[in-house]
Amino acid sequence: MGLDLQEHEGQTPLDEDEKEGLLITTVATRGELDEFEQQNIEQAIQWTLSRKFSPQQVFTEQFVRGLHKRMYQEVWAWAGTFRKTNKNIGVDKWLIPTELKALLDDALYWITHHTYTPDELALRFKHRLVSIHCFANGNGRHSRLMADMIIEKIFGLPVFSWGSGSLSADTDTRKNYLKAVRAADAGEYSLLLAFARS
Repeated sequence: MGLDLQEHEGQTPLDEDEKEGLLITTVATRGELDEFEQQNIEQAIQWTLSRKFSPQQVFTEQFVRGLHKRMYQEVWAWAGTFRKTNKNIGVDKWLIPTELKALLDDALYWITHHTYTPDELALRFKHRLVSIHCFANGNGRHSRLMADMIIEKIFGLPVFSWGSGSLSADTDTRKNYLKAVRAADAGEYSLLLAFARS
């Protein structure tokens, strides 16, 4: 739970199953796909920078799906659409709307009642969101952008550094991130809190 297993590195060829829904027919490798996705993600980040958002706007299914769509709409036909199959991680596909609604309601409660510090609230939200695994791909990157938006747009604090390195390649930064996520899976958030600001 909690791992974005779709983030691979290098020149691994994409198989036909991985290409389903791909809008750019010339993409042949994971590296090329990552480049196109990153360009689209950067456009989504630019969109967020020029806007203000309230908790009531951010913590809605419409916003969660809309942000994913903005991040991937130029690459994947299914961007912003809940996954239609079960994966080895995440909740059953039929439970996605219910689990997401519970998380969104919890987040609004946490804000209203000051349940957690801003960093912990954003990271608990990120962790549960990726654990639900709403989409066929991009859940890790989407949940990190959601956490960045929560911390910056709602709390007015700097975005997370996420270890200041690549999380998609097999690096020490990624290993430390996965270790922190596994600890959060077990209910211990201190490693993730430290990693997000390192």
